Amino acid sequence: MEKKFLYPLSLWILAIGMTINVTGNSFLWPLNTIYITGVLNKSMSIAGFVLMLQQGSGILGNLAGGWLFDRWGGKKTIIIGIIMSAINVLSLAFLHQWILYVLFMLLLGFSNGLVFPSMYAMAGTIWPEGGRKAFNLIYVAQNLGVAIGSTLGGIVAQISFTLIFIVNSITFLLFLFLVIFGFRNEQWQQAVVVSGVEISDQEEVKESKEASRAFVSLMILSIAFVLAWIPYVQWQTSLSKYISNLGIPLSKYTLLWTINGVLIVLGQPFISFVTKRFLTTIKKQLFVGIIIFILSFAIMVHNTFYIGFVLAMITMTIAEMLVWPAVPAAAYELAPENKAGFYQGIVSSAGAGGRMLGFLIGGWLYDHTSIPNLLWIMIGLFVISGLTFLNYDRGVIREGKKSYA
Repeated sequence: MEKKFLYPLSLWILAIGMTINVTGNSFLWPLNTIYITGVLNKSMSIAGFVLMLQQGSGILGNLAGGWLFDRWGGKKTIIIGIIMSAINVLSLAFLHQWILYVLFMLLLGFSNGLVFPSMYAMAGTIWPEGGRKAFNLIYVAQNLGVAIGSTLGGIVAQISFTLIFIVNSITFLLFLFLVIFGFRNEQWQQAVVVSGVEISDQEEVKESKEASRAFVSLMILSIAFVLAWIPYVQWQTSLSKYISNLGIPLSKYTLLWTINGVLIVLGQPFISFVTKRFLTTIKKQLFVGIIIFILSFAIMVHNTFYIGFVLAMITMTIAEMLVWPAVPAAAYELAPENKAGFYQGIVSSAGAGGRMLGFLIGGWLYDHTSIPNLLWIMIGLFVISGLTFLNYDRGVIREGKKSYA
């Protein structure tokens, strides 16, 4: 039964949970700036600062979520995160004072952060023989949730912003129901890392050295991930403003993200074929993905036509389908047996940190230089990221460790 649909049934349930969770989150995040400026009457700079702080609280949540996964397992950690998120977002529906809004937004960033490392760590522990395929399914489920939530959120917001928060809390409760009743106890047990038997002092020293090398590799991987995210978020900041200044309407800009979401879902057979036949290791997948990222930004350097942005978005989407799911897969491969959650927390935090830096760096460059110069700087960051990805696992002893092909 577990093999019927190519992926284990428990992984499908996990993917459905990810879609529900992200659908709820995506009701809110695209409309945050509008709510802060339009309803709470704050400036754009204040709105940006609050969203940056929320990313920061998400980093803390990611680290805490990974740490708790390794100690409590996935079930307790995810349930705590879901309940906290439901309470926080429901409070936002009824408490409209500015200070309280900021407080609950920060708490929401933290509670959401608790969930994601556990979801990715569970993907690896539920189906370890699946390698990159498990993480890719969760990545697709996450993007499906973004597409559904952001679309429905806009519709619901036309009725009432308060309703946005209420519907968001309902999705969290649906997610909670799935987590509690969707998995059998033995499936949760798969996601609990148990301590090993006693080992000799010599073996302990050897394991300690290997763990140290793995952690150094994780840090190198995370640095590369940060560097890759900084250019990516320019599509949401400096490039969105640039596209608007060219006289391209907002509807056409949002259509670019629709193209992104549709390609991520429909393009999986193509990505699966390419990774199976040609990109047979995680490192190859990461490096080729970065090269395609570079190509997508090179297309835009002197482009002023909408069709150029469409081509760049299509190219960038192919790149992200290769890079984004490969990073948690690489982290899982590096992780010692009792550190899967912690390692996922680190790379999740690296992604959030890259988004934070991307907002700050992109805004400053937009104000102080030209778009072609900004794009060349972003291409330079991709080059450094690619070289870093090429060297992230040097020195790691892989004896007894499965290498995902």
